[in-house]
Amino acid sequence: MFDPNVLLRAHLQKLVPYSSARDDYKGSKGVFLDANENPIGSITKENWNRYPDPYQYDLKAKIAQIKGVKAENIFLGNGSDEPIDLLLRAFCEPIKDNIIINPPTYGMYKVSADINNVEVREALLTAYYDLDLASIEAKIDGNSKLLFICSPNNPTGNDVSLVKIEEVIKSFKGIVIVDEAYVDFTSRESFVHKLDQYPNLLVLQTFSKAWGLASLRLGMAFASKEILAILNRIKAPYNLSGLIQRTVIEALDNVQAKDQMVAQILANREILGKALAENLKIKTICPTDANFFLVKMDNASAVYQALIAKKIITRDRSKVALCEGGIRITVGTEKENEMLIEALKTVLN
Repeated sequence: MFDPNVLLRAHLQKLVPYSSARDDYKGSKGVFLDANENPIGSITKENWNRYPDPYQYDLKAKIAQIKGVKAENIFLGNGSDEPIDLLLRAFCEPIKDNIIINPPTYGMYKVSADINNVEVREALLTAYYDLDLASIEAKIDGNSKLLFICSPNNPTGNDVSLVKIEEVIKSFKGIVIVDEAYVDFTSRESFVHKLDQYPNLLVLQTFSKAWGLASLRLGMAFASKEILAILNRIKAPYNLSGLIQRTVIEALDNVQAKDQMVAQILANREILGKALAENLKIKTICPTDANFFLVKMDNASAVYQALIAKKIITRDRSKVALCEGGIRITVGTEKENEMLIEALKTVLN
């Protein structure tokens, strides 16, 4: 049996978390005289005078239906970055413990670890951007608490081997975090459906990409109730505003609109990929399962700057391990993609 409390930092095992009367009374109707709020109302057209639901019960219930998981297996945070930070704060003793990442990968794993003074051990992906199991195994020791896998991977765009991910989950004694920020653009099944099979698994997803809600900053973590109980103990009491909760609850009534946007992005991805392939000065277009391409060319940094001069903003990844000569390009609208292609023709020629 996997018990996340065994990994928990010693001083947090005795932590008495902040509590409010909303922990005891979970209803939305009543006479609320517990939190010293303004009882009259707000200075805005809508009343925001009451604190939001600290555990987002209504929102989690809707997400549970869509994702096919139990509400008790959902944690909601300020983007995926909040649960990433909470995991480090909960399970990693500064200076003593370490995490494993697989570069090139999402940069916030290392940034959050650096902020928390936790050692980062890097097991580079293979030349084909897949997990290197031998390298991962060589990095692990008794103080390895968290292992991050991004799939589809950012910045390379590809799904890493699902079989290898499961091998890592089975063998690693800590918590394996599978970051699926771009899973809506793939055809595979999400790892959220394997939570019952792997108690040391935590899956990250987001509303920023396929749902088009990046400005709201809402991330999802799916895991056992035992792991999430720890995150809920140490999170800020009201970490998601009422405005965010209400807006996303309404958005979840229109899954069809999200699916239509994803279909359009995938169609645009196909067109953009073909257009990029026609430019002979682009050496490599990496296969992608996400809503972006990693393309490689000579003088990538100069090309990146030249595109900025034309008010076309991409992402320079040329100094990232295994991404030398690379620029990451998000799939835009049909018009935006046309503007990009024309600008690239001018810049590269």
